[in-house]
Amino acid sequence: MEGKRAIGNHYEGVAARYLAKNGITILEQNVYNRGGELDLIGRDGDTLVFFEVRYRGDGSLVDPASSITYGKQRRLLRAASYYLHRYGLWNIASRIDVVAIMPGTVRKYRVQWIKNAIQAE
Repeated sequence: MEGKRAIGNHYEGVAARYLAKNGITILEQNVYNRGGELDLIGRDGDTLVFFEVRYRGDGSLVDPASSITYGKQRRLLRAASYYLHRYGLWNIASRIDVVAIMPGTVRKYRVQWIKNAIQAE
C-alpha cells in the first residue's frame, strides 16, 4: 500500500503543478474526512474546487477519467459536502473537477482537466 500511496502523491504533485500554472491556487492536498478523501482542494477565482486526480499507464484499457465509477462519484460528493459543512462554506460557489493524467508522446505526461466533471443530482 505504501508504494501505491507514493505513486498517488507523485501524480497529485504533477496535477498540482499543472493547475497552478493554469491559475489555480492549491489550498490543501490529501484531505481525509468522514466523507472520504479529497486529492486536492484549490481556488479558481471565487470558486472552491475539489480535484480528483486519476492516472493510468500505457497498458491500461480505460482512460483515467472513465475509471471513476458511480460509487467513487458518490464518495467524492459526500467528502466535498462534509468539507463544506465542517467549515461552514455552504454559501460559497464550489465544484468537483477531474484531472486525468496519462503518459504523453511529446511531453512526459498528457494532462486533461475536466471542469465540473461530477455534479450532485
